[in-house]
This record gives sequence, C-alpha cells and structure tokens, in this order.
Amino acid sequence: MVEFKKYKIGDRRFGIINWVGAFSLYKKEVFRFLIVSGQTLIGPIITSILFLMVISLAIGDAKKDVLGAPFIIFLAPGLIAMQVIQQSFAHSSSSLIMSKMMGTIQDIIGSPLSSAEVTTSIILASVTRGFLISIISSAIFYLFLDLEINSYIIFIIYLFLGTFMLGSLGFIAGLFANKFDEMATITNFLIVPLSFLSGTFYSINRLPDLLQTISYYNPFFHMIDGFRYAFINQMDGSIKFGIIYLSVLSIIFWIIAYYLFKKGYNIKS
Repeated sequence: MVEFKKYKIGDRRFGIINWVGAFSLYKKEVFRFLIVSGQTLIGPIITSILFLMVISLAIGDAKKDVLGAPFIIFLAPGLIAMQVIQQSFAHSSSSLIMSKMMGTIQDIIGSPLSSAEVTTSIILASVTRGFLISIISSAIFYLFLDLEINSYIIFIIYLFLGTFMLGSLGFIAGLFANKFDEMATITNFLIVPLSFLSGTFYSINRLPDLLQTISYYNPFFHMIDGFRYAFINQMDGSIKFGIIYLSVLSIIFWIIAYYLFKKGYNIKS
C-alpha cells in the first residue's frame, strides 16, 4: 500500500533558507525599477550631470584644489554618492509603501518567505540599484573628466555598506509611512538635507570645530568620504572608522527592519 506524506501547515520544506523564493523576490524588485529605468536610473544620473555642469559654469576657470584634487574632480564622486544615497533609500521605501497602498503586501506576508528573507531581498535590490547608478555615472563622468577609480576594493566596500544601510533605513521608513506625503516628508526633511550636508560639495575641514564633530558622526558623510577616496586617494575622515561605523549601522538598521516586519508593524490589522 502506497503511503503519502502529509504536509503540515507552516512546515518549511526547502531547508533553512528559501533560496528560490528569496531570489525570486529580489528579481521582482530589480525588474520593478528596471522597467521604469528612465525614472529610477537615468533620472538620477542626469541630475548628477546637471549639478556638475551648473557648478562648473559657476566657478568658471577656477583651479582651486580640494584635498589635493581639482574641485570638479573632488565634486564628481560626491554627486554620484549623493544620488546613490537618495535612490537606495527611495527603492526600499517606495516598495513597501506601494505594496501597502495597493494591498500586495499581503502576498509577501503570505509567501513562504521568512522576515529575514523578505527584508534582505528588498534591501539587496536597493543595493543593486545603487551599484548600477554609481557604475553608469562613473563611466559617463570618465568620458568628460580625468576621473577614474584608483581603489576598486574601497569603491565596492563603501558602496555596498552605504547602499545596504540606506536600503535598510528605507525599509523602516516604508513600514512607518502610510502614504506618499508622509514618505516625502521623511525624504525632504531627513535624507536630502543629510546627503547635501555631508561633504558632497565641500571638505568638512572648512567647517567650525563643532560642525566638523557633528559631520564626523553623520553616516552619510562617511559613505561620501569613503566613496570619494576610491577616486582621489584623499579623505577627510578615517577609512577604518568609516567602515566599522557603516557596518555597525547597517547591521542595526537591518535588525530593526527585520524586527518591525516580523512583528507586522503598520502592515497587519
């Protein structure tokens, strides 16, 4: 007599990690921003180019050096990093808020994916979006400026840590916000000001001591500073401190995102 195995509700039948399910969610998130690449990829890149052009015209033929590099060469990596910060945050936050508004968040909740797999997949999609923007922007800037990557290891480390941290923070913000107006408030009054005031357009050595100290503990500053170091081999901060600081914050933000999603914060009635 043939015996059939009875499946129990709630049993995971694919090992400790559902690799197929997690990768499928990751692909879905990546395709989501690739389908509208004009808005999610090309738009931020054009914004960086316009910033660079306007500031180049504003300073004219000035050859002032910043951290041992011409100001335009100093500025370009900062503009790229600023867009990466904003777009990494935007991806995970918009993914959550759109899912809640359209009701598709229930599909994710009911899927055979753990909270860790859901949060990690969405955040890694944010990382992918940030990497694509940085690589394409760097290639375009290379055509017009004497700009090249001198340390690929530092480039990858800071880019990954920065995008993962902002993806995790965006995930938390997406759970918190219930509509786009609330998300716009977070973006306009937190993410954009911190990214602009993080050494994107200047060296923090020009700031008063108090503002230098405050800037030094701004995680956005360390991402931009480390990312810029990969191009010009000069920085305001410390590579060791920056990597440790960003790593700790990335882990903390991911744990918070995981915990809130697991508890069903603002997504379960």
